[in-house]
Amino acid sequence: MKPRVVIVGAGVIGLSAAWYCARRGFEVRVVERNGAQRDGCSFGNAGLIVPSHFVPLAAPGMVRLALKWMFQPDSPFYVRPRWDPELWSWGWRFWRAATRAHVRRAAPVLRDLHLASRRAFEELAETAGAELGLEKQGLLMLCSTEHGLEEEAKAAAQARGLEIPAEVLDADQVRKRNPDLQLRTVGGVFYPLDCHLRPERFMAALQRLAEAAGVQFLWQAEVRDWSVHGNRIRGVRLRDGSTVDGDAFVLCAGVWSADLARGLGLRLPLQPGKGYSLTLTAPRRRPRMGCICTEARVAVTPMNGALRVGGTMELSGNDPSIQAVRVRGIVNAFCRYFTDFQPADFQGVTPWAGLRPCSPDGLPYLGRPAGWENLWIAAGHAMLGLSLGPVTGQWIADAIAGRTPVVTSPLLAPDRYN
Repeated sequence: MKPRVVIVGAGVIGLSAAWYCARRGFEVRVVERNGAQRDGCSFGNAGLIVPSHFVPLAAPGMVRLALKWMFQPDSPFYVRPRWDPELWSWGWRFWRAATRAHVRRAAPVLRDLHLASRRAFEELAETAGAELGLEKQGLLMLCSTEHGLEEEAKAAAQARGLEIPAEVLDADQVRKRNPDLQLRTVGGVFYPLDCHLRPERFMAALQRLAEAAGVQFLWQAEVRDWSVHGNRIRGVRLRDGSTVDGDAFVLCAGVWSADLARGLGLRLPLQPGKGYSLTLTAPRRRPRMGCICTEARVAVTPMNGALRVGGTMELSGNDPSIQAVRVRGIVNAFCRYFTDFQPADFQGVTPWAGLRPCSPDGLPYLGRPAGWENLWIAAGHAMLGLSLGPVTGQWIADAIAGRTPVVTSPLLAPDRYN
């Protein structure tokens, strides 16, 4: 009899896990709290696939920047002032993790995950064809200050030390790569292995692949509790009182994973990191590849004739509301780098916001927690959820099948904070 796998969450991690588990021959059911026409953080992001992002969010210098920005509502990083013991506990762990030693340990793990995921994207593109929309054009880090360029050049040297190609460019070389654009920049760094796509399109293609492979989706099915016997999970109990039984369970419910894990006695520190994006459907200019405005932490991605501009990290709890001042911060920063554009170009554009699940050490929770025989957790990918989606799905399918996943490390252990 086929093993029955129940996946909690239908974001990019859940869909990836469903697809790869179905390919293994498992009977797969995906339980999703929202409807089929959902719009979570897997859909409106910048669509970047980034082997260049091997440095975890918790890194030296980030605490100083966070303190500098946290009380500026239009800054790249903002913490809404409030009394929240979970937030301050998360912040303390973030501060503890933001060390050079942590980056040295984490960088090779993230590199290996990213490179394996890039290969998986290429394989998916061969399966789905043009429907996937994968563009292998590289990523350009744009710097508007000499200090910013110096810092990015150091990151490029670190990348090359990890065998990730990176090319430091002066201002003229940056312009030659985008001759149709007026850019205010002193230089940048080009990462040729990075890619981009339109995430909504990718999610639709991945869901169709999963459905064609026999995956069953249960929409508007919110998990409220677990049915357990000893150290095994028997099923998930839904809000309507029904139970979905299975042999193996995957928890990948994004920012809601922490609450569901708590019901099993597991501590999974997560904070929702709200990100915003705006999409110009008919932009006056478009870059040839994905770009990141480094000092402003703003991502710019060409998408099938459109242009998406996104950014910010806002810690304001499970609040999906859109703050106009933060949207203005993104638009103004973008226009400072891309001088062909003006803030008026964004009038009438509806902003999107999504809640990214952020662990305090900047690494995902990936694996089977001790004490549970048939539970796997895949959560906490923060801004890297899309980029690491396919490799995470492969990882989960291999682990359930009893095979050694492509990347293993105790740094990814889902119970590392228990």
